[in-house]
Amino acid sequence: MSGLELNLAFEALNEGSAEERAAFGLLSMACGEQVLTEGFDHYARAFRLGPLVSGYHAAQWFAWNWWRLRWEGRSSVSDWAFAHHMATIGEGYAWPNVRIWSDGIRTALISDASVRPDAKPFRYVGAHPIVISSALFERALDEFLPKVIARLRDQSVPQTNLDKVWEEVLAERSDSEIAKRRRLEALMGRDPDSIDDDAIENLVSDCDRLGEEAVNEVAAQQGQKRAIDEKLSARFLEEVAAATGFRSSQKDVVALDIGYITLNNPNKPAWVVGSDVARLLRAQEKLGVDPVDDQLFAQMCGTSVEALTSRSISQTPISYALDDARGSGSRVVLTAGHHTGRRFALARVLGDRLMYRRGALFPATQGYTYRQKAQRAFAAELLVPFEALFDMLSGDYSEDGQQDAADHFGVSPMVVNTILKNRRIIERDLAGEDGLVLAA
Repeated sequence: MSGLELNLAFEALNEGSAEERAAFGLLSMACGEQVLTEGFDHYARAFRLGPLVSGYHAAQWFAWNWWRLRWEGRSSVSDWAFAHHMATIGEGYAWPNVRIWSDGIRTALISDASVRPDAKPFRYVGAHPIVISSALFERALDEFLPKVIARLRDQSVPQTNLDKVWEEVLAERSDSEIAKRRRLEALMGRDPDSIDDDAIENLVSDCDRLGEEAVNEVAAQQGQKRAIDEKLSARFLEEVAAATGFRSSQKDVVALDIGYITLNNPNKPAWVVGSDVARLLRAQEKLGVDPVDDQLFAQMCGTSVEALTSRSISQTPISYALDDARGSGSRVVLTAGHHTGRRFALARVLGDRLMYRRGALFPATQGYTYRQKAQRAFAAELLVPFEALFDMLSGDYSEDGQQDAADHFGVSPMVVNTILKNRRIIERDLAGEDGLVLAA
């Protein structure tokens, strides 16, 4: 996995503030041989590795949005772009048309070409989507920002707002308690200390009951809506589980004999990890290539078949399993009212328990964290083994063919379609939200 390189080749600027002039130059971003900032410079009448901009403004944007760039996933909310799309930096420059977001383990960088073929002063040519380790992305910023600050000192520019913001970020990262809160804010789509309410403290207090990693997933779920949902508090989840959840037994849930525990792997897309675990489980349980019937599936999940056949809909926005405080019993809550949705949700919860064993809550959310993508892939492979699907379709990847396969395996057509896209049997729409990086 190649690292990200952020470079600033300094050039002269005769106007603007002292910090703007001191850090002016050609900004380039590259990963291996892929250059994300390349384009045609109208004034130079030549292709260049990047635009002429003030690195001060770029560094300040990276510093201010550091927590959200590091932890927040993609979202459709209106203000998301200001923390993730470099084109929003402003200050009168033609910034790179690059979007950046993370699933917590891997970071996606999407470089789009300029919409207008005659864009001026700089026309970006775009690049293939890049996915790197979030740790490598973090390292790139840790190298770039000090270089810009050093340049300011070399040019006799005293302490600036960039210095202040970056020093605060470094101090927050070194304090585990503050870092926990900043991560939760970022997952919720919030800037540091931007809203004065009890939402973050409530999530922190729930960590003792639910587990810190599970609470991060809850925060990411809330970030998709940019709203505080009281139905995601530990107390409410316990009340719903007790009232409408289905009884489960931890000791009866199927376990992998090899003791497989998923380690978040930056070198593997989450869908690969989830699929691998599901294949191991199918092989261990000798499931063959046939669909898993409800009775056997419920038994594997340590619950009753009623959890799959019931049409009751949970009052919460997520499906989950919640172990009791003693660690002996558990309850399963499913949100879907239709049969195929309940099967998929229960499979996700099972995968989450197998892959992420710490904590009492095993949530299946609408978020795009590495954990949620891994459990979706686990559920898809467990219910629809790829080899069996491939043989059944026999080259017919039409909507009718996918529907027939979905009916056979007891899942929705969307599950079949996603499997085929992940395996690159059918193409993804790289221009849309269903782009390559969704499965990254």
